Amino acid sequence: MFFWKMINRALRRQVNKRLMIALTILLGSGLTTSMFAVMMDVSDKVQSELSSFGANIQIVPQGASIVSDMYDVDAPTTQGAIREDELGNLKTIFWGHNIEDFTPFLTTSASVDNQDVTVVGTWFNHFLATKTGEEVETGIKHMRDWWDVTGSWATDDQAMAGSRLASANGWEAGDTITVSADGQAYDVTIAGIIQAGSDEDRQLFVPLDMAQSIAGRDGDVEKVEVRAITTPDNDLARRAARDPSTLSLSEWETWYCTAYVSSIAYQIEETMTNVDASAVRQVADTEGEILGKTQLIMTVVAVFAMVAASLGIANLVTASVMERSKEVGLMKALGARNKNVVATILTETFVVALIGGVLGFFAGVGLAQIVGHLVFGSGITIRPMLIPVMILIIFVTVIIGCLPSMRYLLKLKPAQVLHGR
Repeated sequence: MFFWKMINRALRRQVNKRLMIALTILLGSGLTTSMFAVMMDVSDKVQSELSSFGANIQIVPQGASIVSDMYDVDAPTTQGAIREDELGNLKTIFWGHNIEDFTPFLTTSASVDNQDVTVVGTWFNHFLATKTGEEVETGIKHMRDWWDVTGSWATDDQAMAGSRLASANGWEAGDTITVSADGQAYDVTIAGIIQAGSDEDRQLFVPLDMAQSIAGRDGDVEKVEVRAITTPDNDLARRAARDPSTLSLSEWETWYCTAYVSSIAYQIEETMTNVDASAVRQVADTEGEILGKTQLIMTVVAVFAMVAASLGIANLVTASVMERSKEVGLMKALGARNKNVVATILTETFVVALIGGVLGFFAGVGLAQIVGHLVFGSGITIRPMLIPVMILIIFVTVIIGCLPSMRYLLKLKPAQVLHGR
């Protein structure tokens, strides 16, 4: 009876240790899975969150670009022009689906109530048919969604006034004003008053065709702001941004077929006449920096989780092997080689780790969805690459965790163990 109690107690201890190993792997793999799942999807999430920063690509005429680069000033509006009828080409480039929004601008001046006013022509909420037959909804309403608007967003036959300009003239949403230039008068209703916290608060925004008529520049655009989903820059992208001709053929193909802000800008220049497209570095650099830091934090958390799991496995497996030292000694005495004994322990551990890893993977996927909804307001897309990555991580974690016990097994002498030494 006593003999069976001892066996039963030993078996319970071994079962408990295996349950602890499975639980350790479950917790470690669960946290790591959630971090890697979020990290693999965080690029799109961060891009979406940072879209409120506005455009990350600006298109200007080549002449204006040269003047701006030489003198570090904004070129005058008369320095070249962008053709309005080519704006639909933006959706026909290789990365056309990555272009979320774009808005043209034409700045001129006019008189309102005998006062000179800066007038900016643009699209408010414009529907544009592309050459591919696709109808695109775009405009400043999407590019400036952080504006604080009193009233409503304008349609393409209304206007919007900056808060300082409206305050100085006593304008309110719903008022009709007369815009005069070169003997022509245009009556337009102010749909809303905008507060942007910039020079835009002193400007009057009108439909693009009205500004073109005022400036006498039918079909012309001064600049275009583009919002595109991009991949953070690396060394290849930075080299290409300086001079694409310095890239080898394979590097050029990699760069061109990757959604870097510089490659998208390059493709825009290919599809439009005499324009210069360049990254708005303040926005593009901020996106890359925030994304890099976010991914680094998640990687550090995942690494610490698996290191903790390795330490837990090391303690549990070593304790289990020490309790079974007589069993191992007997196996060696009967002719088992070190590799056979090690293989037996590793197989047992891997089976337990597999159960814990599978449960941890699904727990991690659930945790990733919770993180996605809490932080980004949407679910996390689980990439197929996550499965082999987690298999590799769990495998390495178990191997590292078993190293101390394997070292103990290799040093174990059957004669000493069986004689109780």
